[in-house]
Formats: sequence, structure tokens, C-alpha cells
Amino acid sequence: MRILVTGGAGFIGSNLVDVLMGQGHEITVIDNLSVGKASNIAHQLSSERFHFVNDSILNVNTLERLIRQADLIYHLAAVVGVKYVVDDPLGAIVTNVRGTENVLEMAFKYWVRTVIASSSEIHGKSAEVPLHEDDDRLLGPTTVGRWSYSDAKAIDEYFALAYAKKGLPVSIVRYFNAYGPRLDPKGYGSVIAKFMTQALRDAPLIVYDDGRQTRCFTFIEDTVRGTMLAATVPEAAGRVFNIGSSQETSILELAEMICQLTDSASEIQHVSYEQAYGVDFEETRRRVPDVSRARDILGFEAQTPLKDGLQRTLAWFKKEGMET
Repeated sequence: MRILVTGGAGFIGSNLVDVLMGQGHEITVIDNLSVGKASNIAHQLSSERFHFVNDSILNVNTLERLIRQADLIYHLAAVVGVKYVVDDPLGAIVTNVRGTENVLEMAFKYWVRTVIASSSEIHGKSAEVPLHEDDDRLLGPTTVGRWSYSDAKAIDEYFALAYAKKGLPVSIVRYFNAYGPRLDPKGYGSVIAKFMTQALRDAPLIVYDDGRQTRCFTFIEDTVRGTMLAATVPEAAGRVFNIGSSQETSILELAEMICQLTDSASEIQHVSYEQAYGVDFEETRRRVPDVSRARDILGFEAQTPLKDGLQRTLAWFKKEGMET
């Protein structure tokens, strides 16, 4: 197949590209490298089946040319990470909303099956556990900038579901804390990346608040597998799927585990959200996915235990991650 991956130089996108290339497909990546990295896809550039376009999904002319030639689209291009969103909410909103609108408009015009990457941030600070795809959303006020990301991804989903009602075969995947090789060592989009970088440098591991807030961390191989199932299972069209692990881990437990795995001399330091992000910042305490729909329709379940995934991620950080 001829497959277009937007954001294909990013963490999830480049890992997806590797699997698709391994299956023999012809892959085109569009990425403006604002978050993604050329080094993530450099090993593919010599292949005649791989094409890289250094451009933005906001460029409709380029996007139309690429989508017109595609049999399938994985739309992963987005501004992600709390720091990026808080620092530049306007840029994040424009990229995440207008970019997705552009992709879906062209996919509809040329009738190309599409997978839209969304986020567990959709649920905001909902206290429901586990979080089902159809649960109510609970967000803070518009004056708290971080919730703009949740709303932007929600609008993406509204767009996708609206096109699905018109018959376009489109699916939505909500990622829950993906991690693994090629995470940004700066940690903008991942607490695991941040902790590993700090631990390997014997720097303090900064844990926000009391560290008892929990997340479900999903190894990249599981994330990619769930994404591909959403693109290929016929019954996935028009549906939203939580793609994540159901293993709940506190941030403090994660910090302690990474210190142990790295044999680090780092100390764990607690910092308030106010100190890190300002007085208006809000966070959710627990975020656990209900994975029953993905299991029943896609046949998907995360398979990689957290300790195993962390060891594999650590090996990459030691070999390559600290040099990027």
C-alpha cells in the first residue's frame, strides 16, 4: 500500500514507519521537524519505498498532493506535551485543529481511509476509573491554558466522527502515555523521558506534588500495534478506541523504579505544580483506560510489562538518547 504518515518523524510516528516499512509498504512522511527529528527516520532515507517531505500539514497544497496518492493515512502530526501547550497555546491549537481539518477534508475528497491520533487528555480531569471512550469529559476553565489541548483534540474527534457519518472510513485512537525508544530526552512529552535523563545524569528526579497521581504507561510496540489494528480492522471505522495499558502506576513509583533500573545516585525532589507551571495550572489525579472496546473489536491488549519496557527504553537512552 501507499501510506501517508503525518508526523512520521516523531516518537510514535517513526516507530510506526519502521513497522510499515518492514511490511513492504511504500511510505511517505510529512513532518516539519518542529517536534519530530530527522534522526528518527534517517535510516529509512536510502530506501526507494520511503519518501520524506519537510513541510507542515497547514500547507494544504502539499497535503492534497500527498493524500491524492495515498491508500491509507495515519494522522499523527500534532503539538504534544504539556510544556509545549502551556508555552504556546495558540500554535498548539492552530496545528492540532486546523491541521486535522486539512487532513480530513483531503481524505474525504479523495476517499482515503484514515486513522486520527487523539489523546487520553480528552478526558481532562475526570475522576472516572476506568475511563471509557464514551464517558463524560471534565475540564477546567478556559483561563487554564493546558485544557486547550484537550479541547483541540476533542474538536479533531468531532471532525473525524462527522466525516464518518458521511461514510468516510476513519477511526480514532486515544493514546495513553506511550513510551519507548526515541522519546524526546528533554521530556517535554513524557515523564519517563524526563526521569531517565535526570537519573542517567545523577540529577534530582523532579516529582510534581505528592507523586501519588497515577498513569498507565504503554510501550511503543503496543501503541503501534493498536494503531495499525484501528486502520485495518473493518469494524473499526467510525469508532474511537483507547489504546493503552491498564496497569496503573503512580509517578512516585515510576521515579523509584527508574532510579533502581539506572542504579542512579539521584534523589527524588517534590515540586508543586504552582512552582513548575504557575498558579493556574491544573492536573488530573488518575488516568486509567477502559480497554474493553479495543479488546473486543480490535483484538488489542497491551502486552509489555512496565519494567520490561523501561529496560528496553533505558537501553536506547544509554546508547543513543543522551546524544540527541
